[in-house]
Amino acid sequence: MKVILLERIEKLGQMGDVVKVRPGYARNYLLPQRKVLRATKESLSRFQQQRTQLEAVNLKLCDEALSVAARMEGLALFVVRQAGESGQLYGSVSARDIADAVTAAGFTVQRNQVSLTHAIKTLGATPVRVLLHPEVVVTVTMTVVRSIEEVVVRPKSEPAVPESIAEEEEEEDKG
Repeated sequence: MKVILLERIEKLGQMGDVVKVRPGYARNYLLPQRKVLRATKESLSRFQQQRTQLEAVNLKLCDEALSVAARMEGLALFVVRQAGESGQLYGSVSARDIADAVTAAGFTVQRNQVSLTHAIKTLGATPVRVLLHPEVVVTVTMTVVRSIEEVVVRPKSEPAVPESIAEEEEEEDKG
């Protein structure tokens, strides 16, 4: 199925490109998300009329994402999880957990903006990609630790532990 891209899509193309995709991918993901139009003569002419407006909106959103990315650059997040002796977590850290941690750090991020190929299942630091805009990607460091005491031994360049994590740890100690 041929479609017109309304925004940049990674591994597919730039805005305005006419690309061929599998019908199921177009029907189930791209069309409902309003990322593409079907490539017909009518939609091509309509896209050409709206192209300048779409590019202006895209440029504005990209500029906003770049300003947020500049503030997020080098962000280090910490999450406390229970783990076995070998460092294997009893559960896992998912995209939702990472989005919650980024939101607790003061940035608004949705779960679908976190690009995680697989859930984090071991202790330690893991780089995670956050997609702020189709053209703006920021890498944050997610560190999984057993307790708050492990976080105290960290480089000075990394920010302090968010208060929400410290409060959760105190509640677990009381309960």
